[in-house]
Amino acid sequence: MLNSRIIPTLLISEGDLYKTVNFKCPKYIGDPLNTVRILNEKEVDELIVIDITATRNNTSPDWDLIKHISRECRMPLCYGGGLNSLERIEKLISLGVEKAAIGFAAFKYPQIVEEAVKNFGRQSIVGVLDIKKTGFKKRYQSMVLNGSLKTNMDAIEYARHLMNIGVGEILLQNIDLDGRMNGFDIELISKLYENVDIPLTVLGGAGSLNDIKKLIEKFKIIGVAAGSIFVFKGKHKAVLINYPDTDQKKILLSG
Repeated sequence: MLNSRIIPTLLISEGDLYKTVNFKCPKYIGDPLNTVRILNEKEVDELIVIDITATRNNTSPDWDLIKHISRECRMPLCYGGGLNSLERIEKLISLGVEKAAIGFAAFKYPQIVEEAVKNFGRQSIVGVLDIKKTGFKKRYQSMVLNGSLKTNMDAIEYARHLMNIGVGEILLQNIDLDGRMNGFDIELISKLYENVDIPLTVLGGAGSLNDIKKLIEKFKIIGVAAGSIFVFKGKHKAVLINYPDTDQKKILLSG
Protein backbone atom coordinates (compact mmCIF):
# COMPACT_ATOMS: atom_id res chain seq x y z
CA MET A 1 0.00 0.00 0.00
CA LEU A 2 1.27 3.46 -0.91
CA ASN A 3 1.56 6.09 1.78
CA SER A 4 2.32 9.80 1.66
CA ARG A 5 6.01 10.53 2.25
CA ILE A 6 7.81 13.60 3.58
CA ILE A 7 11.19 13.74 1.85
CA PRO A 8 14.18 16.00 2.55
CA THR A 9 16.10 16.93 -0.60
CA LEU A 10 19.82 17.64 -0.52
CA LEU A 11 21.68 19.41 -3.33
CA ILE A 12 25.36 18.58 -3.73
CA SER A 13 28.19 19.98 -5.83
CA GLU A 14 31.85 18.96 -5.72
CA GLY A 15 31.38 17.16 -2.42
CA ASP A 16 29.57 19.91 -0.54
CA LEU A 17 25.94 20.62 0.33
CA TYR A 18 24.17 23.66 -1.13
CA LYS A 19 20.72 25.25 -1.39
CA THR A 20 19.57 27.17 -4.45
CA VAL A 21 16.91 29.73 -5.31
CA ASN A 22 15.22 29.21 -8.69
CA PHE A 23 17.99 26.72 -9.48
CA LYS A 24 20.55 29.57 -9.12
CA CYS A 25 22.62 31.29 -6.43
CA PRO A 26 23.81 28.17 -4.59
CA LYS A 27 24.39 28.83 -0.89
CA TYR A 28 26.86 26.63 0.97
CA ILE A 29 25.15 24.63 3.71
CA GLY A 30 27.75 22.17 4.96
CA ASP A 31 28.86 18.57 4.78
CA PRO A 32 26.40 16.14 3.15
CA LEU A 33 27.54 13.11 5.13
CA ASN A 34 27.04 14.85 8.46
CA THR A 35 23.60 15.97 7.26
CA VAL A 36 22.67 12.39 6.35
CA ARG A 37 23.72 11.24 9.84
CA ILE A 38 21.46 13.86 11.43
CA LEU A 39 18.55 12.85 9.19
CA ASN A 40 19.12 9.21 10.14
CA GLU A 41 18.51 10.10 13.77
CA LYS A 42 15.32 11.90 12.79
CA GLU A 43 14.01 8.78 10.99
CA VAL A 44 13.03 10.46 7.73
CA ASP A 45 10.78 8.63 5.26
CA GLU A 46 13.12 8.88 2.29
CA LEU A 47 16.00 11.01 1.06
CA ILE A 48 16.61 12.63 -2.33
CA VAL A 49 20.16 13.69 -3.24
CA ILE A 50 20.70 15.69 -6.43
CA ASP A 51 24.09 16.63 -7.88
CA ILE A 52 23.33 20.04 -9.37
CA THR A 53 26.45 20.33 -11.54
CA ALA A 54 27.23 16.83 -12.87
CA THR A 55 24.83 16.88 -15.83
CA ARG A 56 25.41 20.54 -16.65
CA ASN A 57 29.20 20.06 -16.66
CA ASN A 58 28.95 16.66 -18.36
CA THR A 59 30.91 15.00 -15.58
CA SER A 60 30.54 11.64 -13.93
CA PRO A 61 28.69 11.34 -10.61
CA ASP A 62 30.90 11.54 -7.53
CA TRP A 63 30.95 7.79 -6.95
CA ASP A 64 32.99 7.96 -3.73
CA LEU A 65 30.55 10.42 -2.18
CA ILE A 66 27.54 8.40 -3.35
CA LYS A 67 29.09 5.24 -1.87
CA HIS A 68 29.60 6.93 1.49
CA ILE A 69 26.11 8.47 1.49
CA SER A 70 24.56 5.10 0.65
CA ARG A 71 26.50 3.40 3.45
CA GLU A 72 25.43 6.04 5.97
CA CYS A 73 21.82 6.29 4.82
CA ARG A 74 19.27 4.30 6.86
CA MET A 75 16.32 5.37 4.74
CA PRO A 76 15.42 4.73 1.06
CA LEU A 77 17.72 6.84 -1.11
CA CYS A 78 17.05 8.47 -4.48
CA TYR A 79 19.96 10.04 -6.40
CA GLY A 80 20.02 12.19 -9.52
CA GLY A 81 22.71 13.94 -11.56
CA GLY A 82 25.06 12.82 -14.31
CA LEU A 83 23.13 9.61 -15.06
CA ASN A 84 23.42 9.66 -18.84
CA SER A 85 24.18 6.00 -19.55
CA LEU A 86 22.90 2.57 -18.59
CA GLU A 87 26.33 1.77 -17.13
CA ARG A 88 26.13 4.71 -14.73
CA ILE A 89 22.63 3.76 -13.61
CA GLU A 90 23.79 0.18 -13.07
CA LYS A 91 26.76 1.37 -11.00
CA LEU A 92 24.47 3.58 -8.92
CA ILE A 93 22.13 0.69 -8.14
CA SER A 94 25.12 -1.54 -7.31
CA LEU A 95 26.15 0.99 -4.64
CA GLY A 96 22.89 0.41 -2.80
CA VAL A 97 20.91 3.40 -4.05
CA GLU A 98 17.26 2.40 -4.39
CA LYS A 99 16.16 4.96 -7.02
CA ALA A 100 17.85 6.69 -9.95
CA ALA A 101 16.35 10.09 -10.85
CA ILE A 102 16.80 10.75 -14.57
CA GLY A 103 16.48 14.27 -15.96
CA PHE A 104 18.24 15.30 -19.18
CA ALA A 105 18.84 11.71 -20.34
CA ALA A 106 15.10 10.98 -20.23
CA PHE A 107 14.64 13.75 -22.79
CA LYS A 108 17.75 13.33 -24.93
CA TYR A 109 18.30 9.56 -24.68
CA PRO A 110 14.94 7.97 -23.73
CA GLN A 111 16.18 4.53 -24.79
CA ILE A 112 18.54 4.59 -21.80
CA VAL A 113 15.57 4.93 -19.48
CA GLU A 114 13.69 2.17 -21.28
CA GLU A 115 16.67 -0.18 -20.90
CA ALA A 116 17.11 0.78 -17.24
CA VAL A 117 13.47 -0.02 -16.55
CA LYS A 118 13.90 -3.43 -18.17
CA ASN A 119 17.07 -4.17 -16.22
CA PHE A 120 16.24 -2.78 -12.77
CA GLY A 121 12.45 -2.45 -12.65
CA ARG A 122 10.35 0.66 -13.01
CA GLN A 123 10.23 1.12 -9.24
CA SER A 124 13.94 2.03 -9.39
CA ILE A 125 13.64 4.70 -12.09
CA VAL A 126 12.30 8.20 -11.36
CA GLY A 127 11.61 10.65 -14.17
CA VAL A 128 12.48 14.26 -13.34
CA LEU A 129 10.00 16.89 -14.53
CA ASP A 130 11.40 20.41 -14.15
CA ILE A 131 8.75 23.07 -14.81
CA LYS A 132 9.01 26.82 -15.33
CA LYS A 133 6.60 29.49 -16.55
CA THR A 134 7.97 31.07 -19.72
CA GLY A 135 6.96 33.44 -22.49
CA PHE A 136 4.64 36.43 -22.59
CA LYS A 137 1.67 34.39 -21.39
CA LYS A 138 3.71 32.63 -18.69
CA ARG A 139 2.76 29.12 -19.69
CA TYR A 140 4.14 26.06 -17.98
CA GLN A 141 7.15 24.71 -19.89
CA SER A 142 9.14 21.59 -19.10
CA MET A 143 12.88 22.20 -18.91
CA VAL A 144 16.09 20.19 -18.69
CA LEU A 145 19.75 20.93 -17.90
CA ASN A 146 19.06 22.85 -14.69
CA GLY A 147 16.29 24.83 -16.36
CA SER A 148 18.49 26.09 -19.22
CA LEU A 149 16.94 24.13 -22.12
CA LYS A 150 13.29 23.98 -23.17
CA THR A 151 11.81 20.66 -24.22
CA ASN A 152 8.92 22.34 -26.11
CA MET A 153 6.52 20.22 -24.07
CA ASP A 154 4.25 21.44 -21.30
CA ALA A 155 3.96 19.67 -17.96
CA ILE A 156 1.30 17.17 -19.05
CA GLU A 157 3.02 16.36 -22.34
CA TYR A 158 6.34 15.71 -20.67
CA ALA A 159 4.73 13.67 -17.90
CA ARG A 160 3.18 11.47 -20.57
CA HIS A 161 6.57 11.18 -22.27
CA LEU A 162 8.06 9.96 -18.99
CA MET A 163 5.26 7.46 -18.46
CA ASN A 164 5.60 6.20 -22.05
CA ILE A 165 9.27 5.37 -21.54
CA GLY A 166 8.38 3.46 -18.39
CA VAL A 167 9.45 5.44 -15.31
CA GLY A 168 7.88 4.29 -12.08
CA GLU A 169 7.63 7.70 -10.43
CA ILE A 170 7.72 11.36 -11.40
CA LEU A 171 9.61 14.00 -9.44
CA LEU A 172 8.02 17.38 -10.20
CA GLN A 173 10.44 20.24 -9.53
CA ASN A 174 9.03 23.76 -9.74
CA ILE A 175 11.90 26.02 -10.79
CA ASP A 176 9.98 29.25 -10.14
CA LEU A 177 9.33 28.25 -6.52
CA ASP A 178 12.68 26.65 -5.72
CA GLY A 179 13.98 28.12 -2.46
CA ARG A 180 11.24 30.78 -2.28
CA MET A 181 9.32 29.12 0.58
CA ASN A 182 6.05 30.77 -0.55
CA GLY A 183 3.90 27.65 -0.81
CA PHE A 184 3.25 25.06 -3.49
CA ASP A 185 1.70 25.67 -6.92
CA ILE A 186 -1.58 23.85 -6.33
CA GLU A 187 -2.82 24.51 -9.88
CA LEU A 188 0.19 22.80 -11.43
CA ILE A 189 0.16 19.91 -8.98
CA SER A 190 -3.57 19.34 -9.56
CA LYS A 191 -3.03 19.11 -13.33
CA LEU A 192 -0.27 16.58 -12.92
CA TYR A 193 -2.10 14.60 -10.24
CA GLU A 194 -5.12 14.19 -12.50
CA ASN A 195 -3.07 13.10 -15.50
CA VAL A 196 -0.51 10.65 -14.14
CA ASP A 197 -1.13 7.08 -13.06
CA ILE A 198 2.18 6.54 -11.26
CA PRO A 199 3.44 7.92 -7.92
CA LEU A 200 4.10 11.67 -7.94
CA THR A 201 6.56 13.51 -5.72
CA VAL A 202 6.51 17.32 -5.71
CA LEU A 203 9.36 19.67 -4.85
CA GLY A 204 9.50 23.46 -4.73
CA GLY A 205 7.58 25.88 -2.55
CA ALA A 206 7.35 24.41 0.95
CA GLY A 207 7.70 27.24 3.44
CA SER A 208 6.27 25.52 6.50
CA LEU A 209 5.02 22.19 7.76
CA ASN A 210 1.52 23.54 7.27
CA ASP A 211 2.19 23.78 3.52
CA ILE A 212 3.04 20.08 3.55
CA LYS A 213 -0.06 19.22 5.59
CA LYS A 214 -2.37 21.09 3.20
CA LEU A 215 -0.87 19.28 0.23
CA ILE A 216 -1.29 15.85 1.80
CA GLU A 217 -4.85 16.66 2.86
CA LYS A 218 -5.77 17.65 -0.69
CA PHE A 219 -4.03 14.92 -2.65
CA LYS A 220 -3.83 12.09 -0.08
CA ILE A 221 -1.22 9.76 -1.59
CA ILE A 222 1.68 11.91 -2.72
CA GLY A 223 5.35 12.39 -1.98
CA VAL A 224 6.14 15.84 -0.61
CA ALA A 225 9.79 16.82 -0.95
CA ALA A 226 11.43 19.96 0.40
CA GLY A 227 14.86 21.48 0.79
CA SER A 228 14.83 24.86 2.51
CA ILE A 229 12.55 24.04 5.43
CA PHE A 230 14.71 21.06 6.37
CA VAL A 231 18.06 22.89 6.25
CA PHE A 232 17.10 26.39 7.46
CA LYS A 233 15.48 27.65 10.64
CA GLY A 234 13.98 31.04 11.52
CA LYS A 235 13.48 34.25 9.57
CA HIS A 236 17.22 34.72 9.10
CA LYS A 237 17.54 31.22 7.62
CA ALA A 238 20.21 29.96 9.96
CA VAL A 239 21.47 26.55 8.89
CA LEU A 240 19.88 23.90 11.09
CA ILE A 241 19.06 20.42 9.83
CA ASN A 242 15.56 19.51 10.99
CA TYR A 243 12.60 17.23 10.31
CA PRO A 244 9.21 16.75 11.99
CA ASP A 245 9.26 14.49 15.02
CA THR A 246 7.00 11.45 15.34
CA ASP A 247 4.01 13.34 16.74
CA GLN A 248 4.31 16.13 14.17
CA LYS A 249 4.55 13.63 11.34
CA LYS A 250 1.42 11.81 12.49
CA ILE A 251 -0.48 15.07 12.27
CA LEU A 252 0.97 15.90 8.85
CA LEU A 253 0.16 12.47 7.42
CA SER A 254 -3.29 12.18 8.98
CA GLY A 255 -4.90 13.93 6.00
